Amino acid sequence: MKPANFDVKTHHRSEMIDISSQVAAVVRKSGVASGVATVFVPHTTAGVTINENADPDVPHDILASLEAAVPWRQPFYQHGEGNSAAHVKSTLVGCSAAVPVADGQLVLGTWQAVFFCEFDGPRTRRCLVTVTGG
Repeated sequence: MKPANFDVKTHHRSEMIDISSQVAAVVRKSGVASGVATVFVPHTTAGVTINENADPDVPHDILASLEAAVPWRQPFYQHGEGNSAAHVKSTLVGCSAAVPVADGQLVLGTWQAVFFCEFDGPRTRRCLVTVTGG
């Protein structure tokens, strides 16, 4: 099956955007009742993760912690584009997430959401979703 895709417009250098509804729409359109939805971000300075969406302080704290661990400016960065921190953060977060599908819906915990993670914005980014089932 060819992956479905959708764009995500970001507005800040670093941000986490809840893309659960877009992923759920792909699952519904696929017609798969039971399986897995794999979300993939084909960018080297962005990522995807699953975490809490009930409290906006959680994404804030995740981004702040990543910034503390991997500051935007470091004297030892060598990458010529000046966005080495974004590459490192993308590697730490990862570029894909798998979500179970049951009864044609994403299976997420009560407080969970699928987040697109921007580390070098603002930009328009692409997310790919492949839904497989049995």
